[in-house]
Amino acid sequence: MRRMFPLAVAGTAAALVLAACGGPSDAAESSPDDAGLTAVKVGVIPIVDVAPIYLGVQEGFFEEEGLDVTLELAQGGAAIVPAVVSGEYQFGFSNNTSLLVASSEGLPLKAVAAGNFTTGTPGEDFGAVVAPEDSDIEDAADLAGKTVAVNTLNNIGDTTIRKVVDEAGGDPAAVEFVEMGFPDMPAAVAGGQVDAAWIVEPFLTMALQQGAKVVASNFAETDPELMIASYFTSEQEIAENPETVEAFTAAMDKSLTYAEEHPDETRAVLDTYTEIDPAVKDAMVMPRFAPGLEASSFQVLADLGLEYGTFDEPVDVGQLLP
Repeated sequence: MRRMFPLAVAGTAAALVLAACGGPSDAAESSPDDAGLTAVKVGVIPIVDVAPIYLGVQEGFFEEEGLDVTLELAQGGAAIVPAVVSGEYQFGFSNNTSLLVASSEGLPLKAVAAGNFTTGTPGEDFGAVVAPEDSDIEDAADLAGKTVAVNTLNNIGDTTIRKVVDEAGGDPAAVEFVEMGFPDMPAAVAGGQVDAAWIVEPFLTMALQQGAKVVASNFAETDPELMIASYFTSEQEIAENPETVEAFTAAMDKSLTYAEEHPDETRAVLDTYTEIDPAVKDAMVMPRFAPGLEASSFQVLADLGLEYGTFDEPVDVGQLLP
């Protein structure tokens, strides 16, 4: 079967406070520590999507594979990708469209483990397009001619939105996208600064609790098996430390399986690197987690990027896959 996101944290009243968490901050990069473990740094974004890796560190899955992991918080893939390419981080997390963009620009990256997936259920996904309750926007087709906030232009948000608008019979080219940080979106929707916004958790639940309504589930409606993000490394890391890459992939697969099988623990681990209002945390929808990279998801996103203008020419998905 087939199976983001940069996160702006400034200038918001949203109740999400980010705190660093992970292994020792002075871990030597790709070198054995005193316990015989290989120390690696992983660039992650402080969002719900990366809960499995925090859970895996907590449960000892990386130590079982011989790794001492330090999790380094960054605001998005724009900071993580160059850090992985330079070797500052051995691994990183990013949405798959961003990885396709980087690969298309010639950066030597390889995906090594799944990140997260859509739940596949419209109306019950961890990301959605929302509008005010009294808006005349009722479905994806109604987004044509409207302003829609996304966290990053020409990326996974607007391409999947254009896809669902197109399928619903609307004009995808008529949607006007506005770049805005996720934390600022609930207030922007409530205050009428934009007609609608594509929001991910926990800000999606916050928007709904403030009176917004879901008008499209762009991930689930694009492909109910869509893999949204991945963990990746550099081609140089694979060439120089193949055992470390294999160990990381194995530990991530364990972590993803455990996260999906233990949803309460996965939700609880969010408290170790975020501060989310308990009422929001209990109500929000978590992504689906599962091991194994899905080449078909990369191809879906590459095709959408080409169709809707993210890419000028076809992207060779194989360059990004192991």
